Amino acid sequence: MNEMERFKELPPVELYEMIGLWTGRDIPSGHPLDGVLENLGWFGKRFSGQMRADALLFRGGEKRVVAIDPAWIPLRLALRFHELGRTRAARYLFSYLLRRLTAKGPVASLKAMPFQGVTSAAMVYDTQTIVDYFRKIDDDRVMGAMVIEGDDRVYFFELARVEEV
Repeated sequence: MNEMERFKELPPVELYEMIGLWTGRDIPSGHPLDGVLENLGWFGKRFSGQMRADALLFRGGEKRVVAIDPAWIPLRLALRFHELGRTRAARYLFSYLLRRLTAKGPVASLKAMPFQGVTSAAMVYDTQTIVDYFRKIDDDRVMGAMVIEGDDRVYFFELARVEEV
């Protein structure tokens, strides 16, 4: 079973179930971004009761997470040169730039949206043409499918609920 088939079999997620802090991990599927976010120190996502989100949280030290603003990410370049995103040099450069990429507040909205015939919680980025669709694995884990407008490939990931850092 491929990841899209697995995703389609999972039940929808209600918006309120997404509220809180989540840690993330790739689900390898052959997407160009497989391994890139984790190499750069991706922590996960945070959703507020106001249905707003810190879309990209990265580790900023031992017990600290930093929300970055995806408006600074050249998405097409990242997809084209994805191999570089898995290198040690990219990890060091990104950690150096992390402070300059910090978001000034939430950068996405949480909405109920249809995808693959099912309406479920989804996160819509404010400044990028990206939507993350979510399906429920269990009470503390969801599977995500990141869709970039104009790109047929889907990046899959898993989020697990965690207590505040």
